[in-house]
Amino acid sequence: MTSSIAEEVEPVVDADILVRIFTTATKAKLYDDQYRAMMNAGKVGGMYYSARGQEIIPAAINAVLAPDDYVVTMYRGVHDQVSKGVPLRTLTAELFGRASGSCKGKGGPMHITDVASGLIVTTGVVGSGIPIAVGVGLSAQMRRSGQVAVVNFGDGAANIGAFHEALNLASLWKLPVVFVCQNNRYAEYTPYDQGTSVDQIAKRGAAYSMRSMHVDGNDPEAMYRAARIAIDAARAGDGPSLIEAVTYRFEGHMMGDTKEYQPAEELKAAIDADPVPRLRDRIITSGYRTEAEVAAIEGALQKEIDDAFEYAMAAPLPDIADLTTDVYGMETR
Repeated sequence: MTSSIAEEVEPVVDADILVRIFTTATKAKLYDDQYRAMMNAGKVGGMYYSARGQEIIPAAINAVLAPDDYVVTMYRGVHDQVSKGVPLRTLTAELFGRASGSCKGKGGPMHITDVASGLIVTTGVVGSGIPIAVGVGLSAQMRRSGQVAVVNFGDGAANIGAFHEALNLASLWKLPVVFVCQNNRYAEYTPYDQGTSVDQIAKRGAAYSMRSMHVDGNDPEAMYRAARIAIDAARAGDGPSLIEAVTYRFEGHMMGDTKEYQPAEELKAAIDADPVPRLRDRIITSGYRTEAEVAAIEGALQKEIDDAFEYAMAAPLPDIADLTTDVYGMETR
């Protein structure tokens, strides 16, 4: 059944954890801001699905994950990629289609993979990462590595058949997988209540005897506690969890989306409650860090981001000969 975090022993969320979450979320926010600015200025092109507004979720999750744990994400996943530690130079070069990118410029924004950081795959098909994460979790279980796999997906993906198949198998085999539904209220252009019959995705975990939590994904403490409970349980061999993290997407489905389907007042209210600056204010007013210390964190992050974008802009494009490398096919006789 759907469980309340209060039913578990609540993990402690101290000042250092909140600062770490803020730092990671800010890095993802600033990165997304800069990439969109470059696209709007015509300096780069291609498809891009902004995750602006959803940064607290992966920042809190990755405050719990070990460096060698795994993350599978979706095409709206730059915040997951940045949070898991994909090097910004490598990430940006891939977004720009450069040869020094994580996939040699062949994947682009919708197919980021960086095995070294544990970002196993970014999928361009809705929900397709969910069963992949089950395979990753099975591998960790069979190797007895103690690793955990986290898979991120949107609310719309929870309506595909693979979601149910994956949860069933993960629960049956007690796999170390944490299913994270980043419920940003819209599946492409469709409001949540017009496409989903249940009021909470988390309630679906009951059908698979799975630990399930419905949390405010913009609340760093609630998100951290949910992540800590789920990840610790998975690592201890106590099976998978389903976390529904409720959030809101500030930008449209993709670049150029006019967002006419989003009520203006609803969108304004969400932006006014932006969780990243809200956490910034809390850190300062609570005395966890001074204004100068927070500004120094932000300055260092922006410097790293600027360096990554400058590097990617100057990096070479793939050679035409690369069209036939890293390609698998059947030999005909």
